[in-house]
Amino acid sequence: MEWILIGAVVLFFVWRMMPAKGVRTISPDELKNMKKTKDSQWIDVRTPGEFKSRNMRGFDNIPLGSLPNQTSMLDPEKETVVLCQSGMRSAQAAKILKKKGFKNVANVRGGMNQL
Repeated sequence: MEWILIGAVVLFFVWRMMPAKGVRTISPDELKNMKKTKDSQWIDVRTPGEFKSRNMRGFDNIPLGSLPNQTSMLDPEKETVVLCQSGMRSAQAAKILKKKGFKNVANVRGGMNQL
């Protein structure tokens, strides 16, 4: 019985970490190239404290907890790139954006830890 419970918990976390359908995962190198050439929306979903201590130029700080209420400030037709510290919160943010009708969403693999 204990193994079933452990397996269920593991499956739940694996399911939560899977990217939403239609969300691209990009590498830090791809992000750097995109920043030079693309006109996209750049969203950092970390806390304001994390953002203040270290951020990437061009990214707007919309913490994950605030994102569902602030999507009206964004253009759902424009490519949207989401970033966090490790890639976990930005994966959740990408799912939120897809559910809200955003067409082209990308999550930065590894987040700020890889930059």
